[in-house]
Amino acid sequence: MQTRELGRSGLFVSALGLGCMGMSEFYGDGEEAESIATIHRAIELGVTFLDTADVYGMGQNEELVAKAIKDRRDEVILATKFGNVRAADGGFVGINGKPEYVRSACEASLLRLKVDVIDLYYQHRVDPDTPIEDTVGAMAELVDQGKVRYLGLSEAVPDTIRRAQKVHPIAALQTEYSLWSREPEGELLDTVRELGIGFVAYSPLGRGFLTAKITSLDELAEDDWRRSMPRFEQENFRRNMELVERIRALAADKGCTPAQLALAWLLAQGEDIVPIPGTKRRRYLEENVGALDVRLTPEELAEIDTILPPGAAAGPRYPERGMRTINRKRAN
Repeated sequence: MQTRELGRSGLFVSALGLGCMGMSEFYGDGEEAESIATIHRAIELGVTFLDTADVYGMGQNEELVAKAIKDRRDEVILATKFGNVRAADGGFVGINGKPEYVRSACEASLLRLKVDVIDLYYQHRVDPDTPIEDTVGAMAELVDQGKVRYLGLSEAVPDTIRRAQKVHPIAALQTEYSLWSREPEGELLDTVRELGIGFVAYSPLGRGFLTAKITSLDELAEDDWRRSMPRFEQENFRRNMELVERIRALAADKGCTPAQLALAWLLAQGEDIVPIPGTKRRRYLEENVGALDVRLTPEELAEIDTILPPGAAAGPRYPERGMRTINRKRAN
């Protein structure tokens, strides 16, 4: 397995990570045994960068990861997140970056994960009511206490990142990035590269859309979160499918799957970028790992850019409420 350093942090991770969110929630029912088997297979293949969060499955995802790595802790780089707060019924309450919450959330994650230290601890979303200096200051205390090794931010704007970096080195920024979510290109990527911060790309397969395996909304479970996503709405779905069909044709010419092509494109955007495609099934994990063997020529990369240039996808990334929680300006 290839490895990549997250910026200039000194933290090396597998070139491809594994997003564990869907094993517990959002994309239909999960199957614990298969999910654990998927994590075990990932480790066998060298995909040792595991991504979870306290909000996934109301803590159940961290507990599932704990079961999977209980006898493999030293073989993985474990990342989790705090900041998104939900009510007992699962409803979204808000974002909390207050220092006391940072400390309590970390303690709760350590207990669920059954570990002594978290390798990479992210602020999941930016709290507009708490200065970033206060939040990252509390996170830095966790490093000093040996409870966390490296710090990360998720969906933060350049100004936020610069302010955070002055408090404590930031190892990674996690933000959605894929062929149909190219917003990070430009100022955001330029900023993290200037500061020596790695870039972790979540939803690198467009929540499954770029795999070309979803051909109808009827294929999604009734409780599948994607049914509420703008890019999966009927007219947007149709327009986005036209783009994916062109990617499917290009992948066929290359002798790989559309998912492998999409991941190979992302891996080619820079050695500091680490995609973390999520899956709860071994067969898709193995398909994703195959992307590491796909080499795209400059001509092929240019052709892909022509098919899916920035802004090509129909519809925003999230519904309006979700869009209000990303890339926000911080409190002063």
